[in-house]
Amino acid sequence: MRFILAFILLISIDSFGQLKDYIISVRGDTLNRVDMKGRKQGPWVLHVTEVRGEPGYDEQGYFHDDKKDGLWVRFTLMGDKIAEENYRWGSLDGKAKYYTRTGGLLREESWRAVDPEKTMDTVAVYDVHDPNKVLDMVVVKLTGQTNKHGTWTYYNPLWGTVEKTERYFLDKIQTGENTGFGDDGELRPIDVSTTKVDTVGKKTVTKPQAVLDYEKKNSGKKKIKVREGKTGY
Repeated sequence: MRFILAFILLISIDSFGQLKDYIISVRGDTLNRVDMKGRKQGPWVLHVTEVRGEPGYDEQGYFHDDKKDGLWVRFTLMGDKIAEENYRWGSLDGKAKYYTRTGGLLREESWRAVDPEKTMDTVAVYDVHDPNKVLDMVVVKLTGQTNKHGTWTYYNPLWGTVEKTERYFLDKIQTGENTGFGDDGELRPIDVSTTKVDTVGKKTVTKPQAVLDYEKKNSGKKKIKVREGKTGY
């Protein structure tokens, strides 16, 4: 038994020795860890004081290599939950929810983070007459750190009823009949103004301007292999 306790103690000392800084919570948890390279790692609790009339808050979640990762929850300084956000690569990704101080849901947002190590992404070109049919896989240029992507819903915090709904595809709001979404609310291919003719199916296929620019740049070259590297969800 003494050997087991000594072994556990050595492991704890060794793990702490790999950290440049940390704090111990009242429950004995190791929080606000900083590794030897100065990067935030693991569970963190952040405190922001009130500044120039802006209310302060506390938030808790995880860091991976100095970037927020996974679920982060924000509270008022009185302890009321006011936000739940998901992160990937340090940017908003997936669903985010915001609340009033009394717990009423204000809005739900949807985001798509961009892998900072990638400058291009592979996306599908669908048959506009058959959204389930993929005609081609093409390359588009990635911009920004995160994009509004999916359904944004605004609520009446008192009654919980939906007041407004917006739908986005890579930061572009979808309006009119061609929303880019099916009846089930799932995203469909974005409508693009420039077209080409599919000589096989005799149907019109739309392509993003970024795709046309890419094809123009690489016209006359040998066929380029595109390795699929989807980002986000």
